[in-house]
Amino acid sequence: MTKITFGTSGWRGILCEDFTFENVKVVVQAIADTIKASGEQDKGVVIGCDTRFMGQRFVEASARVLAGAGIKAFVCERDTPTPVISFEILRRGAAGGINFTASHNPPEYNGVKFSPSSGGPALPETTGEIERRANATAGTDCYTELALEKATAQGLAETINPREAYLKALEEKVDFDAIGSLGRIALNPLYGTGRGYLDEPLRARGFSYTMINDRPDPYFGGHPPEPSEAHIPDFISLVKNNDDIKLGLATDGDADRFGILDADGSYIEPNYIIALLLDYLIKFRKLEGGVARSVATSHLIDAVAKKHGVPVYETPVGFKYIGELIGQDKLVIGGEESAGLTIRGHVPEKDGILACFLVAEMVAREGKTIRELLDRLYGEVGRYVTRRDNLKLSPELELAYAGKITSLPASVAGSKVTDIIKVDGTKLLLEDGSWMLFRKSGTEPVVRLYGEAANDGRLAEVMAAGRNFILG
Repeated sequence: MTKITFGTSGWRGILCEDFTFENVKVVVQAIADTIKASGEQDKGVVIGCDTRFMGQRFVEASARVLAGAGIKAFVCERDTPTPVISFEILRRGAAGGINFTASHNPPEYNGVKFSPSSGGPALPETTGEIERRANATAGTDCYTELALEKATAQGLAETINPREAYLKALEEKVDFDAIGSLGRIALNPLYGTGRGYLDEPLRARGFSYTMINDRPDPYFGGHPPEPSEAHIPDFISLVKNNDDIKLGLATDGDADRFGILDADGSYIEPNYIIALLLDYLIKFRKLEGGVARSVATSHLIDAVAKKHGVPVYETPVGFKYIGELIGQDKLVIGGEESAGLTIRGHVPEKDGILACFLVAEMVAREGKTIRELLDRLYGEVGRYVTRRDNLKLSPELELAYAGKITSLPASVAGSKVTDIIKVDGTKLLLEDGSWMLFRKSGTEPVVRLYGEAANDGRLAEVMAAGRNFILG
């Protein structure tokens, strides 16, 4: 059996190679044993999947294993967004949730994501325990399966539809009446779980919208199901070439990430969306609390926080750390540059559906395009330009990386290094307000280089210095 390793968002593998029914059952049994060790086995577990190959079959297999372990399985009747599973865990007071998704990864991947009773992604101590149990029992008769018919008859399996309760709760967090004044909106669930969630609140109110890619497709139309600029050319073309469309809203395969297009079809970086929503939620919603961002996320957020006098929490990459702060009720909003966010009073998990509707509400109530809102914000707090590059390492450079990262320069691109942050990777703060971050991949010979500066020219200098340091 392949060694089970949980990353920032669960265990992922290639279908039929690493990700097999046997391996999945071993992992699910390890989850069951972990739940029993916590004493929460009587609370049940919510199980769902995205639209990937064999998703529902994996759900059924895991339900049989849980039932065999004496733990009730609440089985979602169709593919279900990750934030909806999180919401349902909290609503039912369940022991946790098992979600079969590989999020934005290519279609040949699938994954298991476990969320404990808190509703957010499991923290490393929990996933580490699951890893240890799974790897220790691999190749043994470690699980028992109970047929779903028997499990249902014995009260150990129940089919559920969590959509209505989630959408009802969303009504309390989004001003849909304001969105109605916006005009036509374009929607793109990317062949994933956002179908019936992005469109239903608009359809029920008779609002004007156009929706594409709204059928399940395990191939996701030939692109990874990530709503980034490179993977949504059809959506960009739709918005760009239709003057009556005022906004484009997209979600990834499991609807925990968002993608936003302005009225002219231009793609807006998630970094900027988080900063704009922080400003909006404090000004219009009068929400109180700080903001959390990952170490790789824009300091434009810090500038907005300073403007409003609220604290900033810098976390490692991985939404579980932000989710923990949301659970402690410390935040107005928490977000990552990889297009994940949530807000106070909502689930401690990324929610692309909520993010999309909050942007629509903001644009409608402000009466401006996103670019106009961003230009106004720049005028108030200064301009920030952010970028990420993946640097591939030769075998020689990979061996040399650890040594390089312990011998850091005193200045970068003509600016003194004022601080070094090692929350996750190595981040250099520069005297002129620019910064760069090096994060080594744990699975491939790649260093992720992040940078930010006040303008494109300065950012190019910072990124060039970072590339030269790693590859030179």
